[in-house]
Amino acid sequence: MSNRSRRRQHRREPQATDKISPNTGRMKFFSDTQLRSIHDASLQILDSIGLSEAPEEAIKLICDNGGSLTDSGRLTFPEKLVNEGISSLRKSFILHARDKKQNLDISEYRVHTGTGGASPMIVDMTTNTFRQSILNDLYDSSRLVDKLDNIHFFARPMVANDMDTSLMLDVNTAYAALVGTSKHVISSITDINNIKNVHELCSVIAGSDENFYTQPFLSLNINHVVPPLRFDTESCKVLIEASRRGFPVMVNTFGQMGASSPVTIAGCLAQTNAETLAGMIIAWVANKDVNAIYGARPMITDLRTGGMAGGSGEQALLTAAAVELGQYYNFPNSTISGATDSKLPDNQAGYEKALNLTLAVQTGANLITQAAGTQAGLMATSFEAYVIDNEMLGAILSSGKQIEVSEASLSLQAIQKVVEGEGHFLGQSETFKRMSTDFLYPENADRQAYETWVANGQPNINSNAKIKVDELLNVHRPKYIPKDLDNHIRKLFDIMISI
Repeated sequence: MSNRSRRRQHRREPQATDKISPNTGRMKFFSDTQLRSIHDASLQILDSIGLSEAPEEAIKLICDNGGSLTDSGRLTFPEKLVNEGISSLRKSFILHARDKKQNLDISEYRVHTGTGGASPMIVDMTTNTFRQSILNDLYDSSRLVDKLDNIHFFARPMVANDMDTSLMLDVNTAYAALVGTSKHVISSITDINNIKNVHELCSVIAGSDENFYTQPFLSLNINHVVPPLRFDTESCKVLIEASRRGFPVMVNTFGQMGASSPVTIAGCLAQTNAETLAGMIIAWVANKDVNAIYGARPMITDLRTGGMAGGSGEQALLTAAAVELGQYYNFPNSTISGATDSKLPDNQAGYEKALNLTLAVQTGANLITQAAGTQAGLMATSFEAYVIDNEMLGAILSSGKQIEVSEASLSLQAIQKVVEGEGHFLGQSETFKRMSTDFLYPENADRQAYETWVANGQPNINSNAKIKVDELLNVHRPKYIPKDLDNHIRKLFDIMISI
């Protein structure tokens, strides 16, 4: 039996978990006519303009299915092929975790928040200065996130700058994440020659190639395009091979509006959508059973400097618009949100992250990466911010709940009883019952009375978060890879971290 047949046997309707907000997606910015106009413009870009620098394997895949190369070497995608791929690509699936309670149902408007990025630096909590991130920081971040309930998946947040080769980097990045958390892991591969090794690592942990293919617990972020409309040749090769090997693939396009895409939101989306669809179609042609996630994630440019403005109001709007476009195709989708420009977890970081993440949640993004821990326009990771952002995410996800309107929730009998009796609802059994189910209480944000706050040393969310980080890292030292299996892995690969 082929791997594809095995996966089809394992298909099932995704099941909701208590880690999601299944009733978001109420916020809309486009009419159906407007979405169709953007779609039509993207089809025209793919069919008439095409993308340059496609690797030979991608050229063969697309040209064997009706595509062509222009005289200038640009790969074009016919409308028929694109529409067939859009219709055939999977519209829902599970992103598996080794702890099945942490499985992620990415369908419809279900929302999951996680880490992400490729920060080259980490924020020192003592000095508030930046230093280069190393492999141990990556492992520490994975085990910290493992204990933060509102961070639902662990996407590689930083680069291990102490790895000497790309193979060491890719294998050790995957290992450090998988040994530190049982949540779904999203990693990255820099060189096609490294896919075999990362796949072997995952298969060893899963018990077999077949086990990993049917329930893959590690997926790959792949930026297959360098906007405007140029393939990243090596990443495109990775996309093809990863799709064939059964990795779920995040088909990401990461352009900057006004710099590498048009300065208008509609034009930016038309180009970004075309670039993202190109990757989705290539992945689908490479493996018709691929788990591909639509990752259009255009970013705002500060046109005064040319730098990114990831915490701006315009970014919140652009992100939500890109999510809505992915939902137009009913694709499982991912986006970046929470990419504050602030260097530290301060007031600026709070309002920029909250604004952007609220719109992403309310629009119903399936996977929100960089939702926690990221500072300085994706250039640095902060453990302190992980704890603060985890609490913020709980509040934002709570705001996405569906409001219950029923005979019970309208509470007419309770109202009559209270007004004829005690005059308040604090003593009602329903109040006590819902106290622990309908409300989220912060652990680090302060709600004390002023006098109590002063008596307790005037703590704030930052000081509380630093204490929480120290507590978790000192106590939580999981080893999600058993010792005998770990010993076997270390014989196969150069694992550069001691645990």
